[in-house]
Amino acid sequence: MPTKPTKTTTIIKLLRRPKGASIAELRKAIGWQDHSLRAALTGLRKKGFEVIRDKNHAGVTRYCVGAED
Repeated sequence: MPTKPTKTTTIIKLLRRPKGASIAELRKAIGWQDHSLRAALTGLRKKGFEVIRDKNHAGVTRYCVGAED
């Protein structure tokens, strides 16, 4: 039986999309509060992921992940 993906792997999958993900998109997919999602992003940084933050033309902050160090 296939195992259900963890919330962390779901976050990484969303951040690896070409345009990354906003906090609102992550909240909708995971169901966590904003501060918990930001803490998860910090946790990914501590694990060696390069988490990149950028604002789009509408002023929405989007996050994407580069390679692990």
